[in-house]
Amino acid sequence: MDFKLNEEQLMLQDTTARLVRDAYGFEQREHYRQSQYGFSGPFMQQLGELGLCAVPFAEAYGGFGGSGVENMLIMTELGRGLCLEPYLHSVIFGGGLISQLGTEAQKQSLLASVGSAELQLAVALDEPQSHYQLHDVQTTAEPVNGGWLLNGRKSVVVGGQSAGLILVSARTSHQARDEKGISLFLLDPKANGVRRRSFATMDGRMACELYLEGVHVSSDAVLGDVGQALLALRYQQGRCIAAQCAEAVGSMEAACALTLDYLKTRQQFGQPIGKFQALQHRMVDMRIELDQATSMTLLAACVADQTDSDERSRVLAAAKFIVSRASRFVADQGIQLHGGIGLTWEYVLSHHAKHLLMVARQFGDDDHHLQAYAKLMQVSPAGA
Repeated sequence: MDFKLNEEQLMLQDTTARLVRDAYGFEQREHYRQSQYGFSGPFMQQLGELGLCAVPFAEAYGGFGGSGVENMLIMTELGRGLCLEPYLHSVIFGGGLISQLGTEAQKQSLLASVGSAELQLAVALDEPQSHYQLHDVQTTAEPVNGGWLLNGRKSVVVGGQSAGLILVSARTSHQARDEKGISLFLLDPKANGVRRRSFATMDGRMACELYLEGVHVSSDAVLGDVGQALLALRYQQGRCIAAQCAEAVGSMEAACALTLDYLKTRQQFGQPIGKFQALQHRMVDMRIELDQATSMTLLAACVADQTDSDERSRVLAAAKFIVSRASRFVADQGIQLHGGIGLTWEYVLSHHAKHLLMVARQFGDDDHHLQAYAKLMQVSPAGA
């Protein structure tokens, strides 16, 4: 199989890499992190102006019709630069849900704004008790005259502190943890009854807890058919998993490069510590984990936009499992080989390590996806 990038993909990769390299030095990143929303609004606008936010969308809505491979190329470079902008949650997850579930009017009015970075989306699916289960929804939506009344709480809404529109899952029928009766709503975070509590995640990014107390939304705010949103949520989360694996690969590549450079320059007993065979072996182990994660990420990118199937789900679960394990291993080994400096906030490796640990748990940790993979295994009867 030929995995070579075509000319357009190489240009996309080079454009993203140059933008990140020019705008995301470590000191610049720290300045962005300490700003009001925890990321750079101008950098997000640059992503929109260069067309990078429009890559996944259909040409009919101002996009470029990109696939999982194009998403992979962008996310790898954003991960390498430790970019703080909520590109994954706004463009790939939120934009993907609108593309799949939205009416023609909703897609026409929203996707172009997301693609130009004029509108930032956030996706609120997790709840305090849900633990990676998208069908565990206790937030409720009750029908009222002219719309719906939302009540409940959503947890760790990445980018929710600055989003102009939040996509919220809520139960419109059936009991908690039932796979039927889950709907998706477009929520204005400035509406009456909406409260957000912002906080920094362990890797320095910003998120919020979302509290809904009698929030009224109109009938036009529903995405897709009432009570039928779960399959789309799982499908689009699969696309996000493939993109997040690419982000992790970019971060791991940077962490491995930093560690190798440190081994070449740090002196001990009159020679670089990279001369010691035991440390060479550990560096090789890091590269092996990175290469395995890179291969699985490429496979995940190739299947991310395919029609939903057990095979697609198996590949994505396997990719997330391997990348999560590799992320933790590279983070741990990078810190060990650096020694104390690897943990200091002023050194960029510590931020890569924290981000990799965050990635290893978002959208399901390795144990969750190993269990999901096992359930999807189809074993033929003996003698079949």
